[in-house]
Amino acid sequence: MAIEHRVVAILACNDLAQSRDFYERLGFAMVSDYGNYQILDDGLGWGLHLRAAEPGSVNPKHNPAGLYIYVEDVDAVADRVRDSIIETGAPCVKPWGTYEFAVSDPDGALVRVGRRVST
Repeated sequence: MAIEHRVVAILACNDLAQSRDFYERLGFAMVSDYGNYQILDDGLGWGLHLRAAEPGSVNPKHNPAGLYIYVEDVDAVADRVRDSIIETGAPCVKPWGTYEFAVSDPDGALVRVGRRVST
């Protein structure tokens, strides 16, 4: 059996329940719960692991973490988090050839959701 190559991010979270709820709005579902470590996916290729952060180790105002989630129907995902979209007028086509929008997760990680567009 061939092993599928993919990358799965692991994010430290101050509040696992709050973070899980946020990512479920984007389309993830929890598939495994190990208390302070949760595994989420969408059944189509997205994967995300959330772990409880050490107290004080994740500052939402200065979190350098980021994710880019590729999805076919950007507008459908945007509709689920429209109240949290950072840019006015997004989703929109960007100069780098994607149709996307951005939100911040509860711990300040930047999450971009988009797809490539034909130029």
